[in-house]
Amino acid sequence: MSDPGSAPPAVAPVGPLRDVRGPSALGGGARRFFDLLWLISVTEFKRTYFGTVLGYVWSLLRPLLLFGVLLFVFTRVFKIGSEEVVHYPVMLLMGIVLFTFFQESNTNAVSSVVTQEGIVRKTQFPRLVIPLATVLTASFNLCLNLVIVFVFLFAFGVDPTWTWLLFPFALVALFALTAALSMALSVLYVRFRDVSIIWLVFAQALFYVTPILYPVTAFKNARYEHLLMINPLAVIFTQVRVWILAERHVSVTNTSSGPKVVQPAPTAVEAAGGALHLLPALAIFLAICVFGVWIFNRDAPRIAEDL
Repeated sequence: MSDPGSAPPAVAPVGPLRDVRGPSALGGGARRFFDLLWLISVTEFKRTYFGTVLGYVWSLLRPLLLFGVLLFVFTRVFKIGSEEVVHYPVMLLMGIVLFTFFQESNTNAVSSVVTQEGIVRKTQFPRLVIPLATVLTASFNLCLNLVIVFVFLFAFGVDPTWTWLLFPFALVALFALTAALSMALSVLYVRFRDVSIIWLVFAQALFYVTPILYPVTAFKNARYEHLLMINPLAVIFTQVRVWILAERHVSVTNTSSGPKVVQPAPTAVEAAGGALHLLPALAIFLAICVFGVWIFNRDAPRIAEDL
């Protein structure tokens, strides 16, 4: 027993309360990050088609069905593609496949963090895995769809050229833009649920201001071509067609002297009116990439608190 007359025990001073930061975007180490990224991506890809009759064939049928409808409308109803562009079906299919990857990745990424709330609350779980897994899963679909695209290329008599070797560079740029935008959308949606609706409207508009249904030469006024090339996706898609279809992707115009004249498709630099006019598209591309990385790294430690 303590002496009643003795002094009370000393109490250690309590310091000011400090915020405890949650796991970072890459919390847990690089090896664990890539292992989880691959595991979640493969699992999600398998789960998407689990229990379906056609299985992975659906990943091929979805863009092909859209391609068939648009091809009929623009070649049989409006008679635009078949009269103005050589190899228009291949051009259309290539654009649909690439844009489907971009749109599917970002649409699924918007609510990905909120959907995985139980995982986000796990200690030291790298938050960046969640949005990037949606992009990687869409990349699996893209790889399968590109097989169909190249089958169409050979079926329409497009011969391989050395410029096909440049195609991976365009895919890397598209993947970087998609990943950065997915990171930004996923973390913004945690705090602002309006992001989902805004993105759906924006993605639909972006589909029409990107040269997918039409070539970049469809505008009679060169000023509109230059304005169109402010869009980074337009730059990527235009250059892909030049590299893959080479001189075989041409515009056809009527002349008063008689036969139609076949002209080579312009490169992204030519469509923009010069290399300097591509700087706005490059600035937008870099701004999206920097913003996506910055805002995700900033908000990743407190995502669990905002949910």
